[in-house]
Amino acid sequence: MPSFDVVSELNTHEVTNAMDNAAKELERRYDLRGKASLEYKDKTITLTAEADFMLEQLIEIVKLALVKRKIDIQCLEYKDAYGSGKVVKQELVLREGIDKELAKKIVAVVKEAKLKVQASIQGDQVRITGKKRDDLQEAIALLRGKELGMPLQFDNFRD
Repeated sequence: MPSFDVVSELNTHEVTNAMDNAAKELERRYDLRGKASLEYKDKTITLTAEADFMLEQLIEIVKLALVKRKIDIQCLEYKDAYGSGKVVKQELVLREGIDKELAKKIVAVVKEAKLKVQASIQGDQVRITGKKRDDLQEAIALLRGKELGMPLQFDNFRD
């Protein structure tokens, strides 16, 4: 029986490359040089700047670097900015994996569409099975069209 898995994964190597590019861009920017910094560690990006507007510019630099590396920025979770002495800090967390809430939403979307497929939650992924390959391709098109708040990839397509 044909099946595929719906997952949400990040290519950590590409994220590291994007953060290196963002750091280079930060060094090139005359208005931010020495006044702002970014640090990437364990799927957390820590942004530090002297003022709020600099922090906003830093966020845009990070977003642009991620998009250039073909990483969907929907995976970013923004924490609240907080003051620390003379600087303002903000953390951006890179989310990965499908949590139970999103998995239930995916299963509900597939069931509401009344396609001839079954969806089941398996840990941090959702397996979708059907009798025909065409039904599975319809399910993929349906999920790509929906805005679920997380970037989805389709893995392990078996016939």
